[in-house]
Amino acid sequence: MGFYLGIPVVLLAVLLAASGVAAITRGWVLPWTRKAVRRTRLHGWAQLAMAAALCCQVGFGLMVGDPGARQAGTLGGSVLMLAGILLMAASQRAPGGRPDSPAP
Repeated sequence: MGFYLGIPVVLLAVLLAASGVAAITRGWVLPWTRKAVRRTRLHGWAQLAMAAALCCQVGFGLMVGDPGARQAGTLGGSVLMLAGILLMAASQRAPGGRPDSPAP
């Protein structure tokens, strides 16, 4: 991975982390995701996990010379990314597993 890929990914991770901190502390979510998100704090933690995954993948992809360590770091980043995706999916569900609309 070259620096021409690493720099934009790190910038994206910083923006994602800032959005996650805003969701955790203030309950603010990006406008295009406001309708879908039911639990903003969980969504914020998911965004932080995704930002950490991107940084982990870029860091191990650019800075580590040992192929075994590079693979382990990239795999760890992929696991964090999957955890972030699962947390984002959980943040869009109603709390307590109850449906949104009452039963007839």
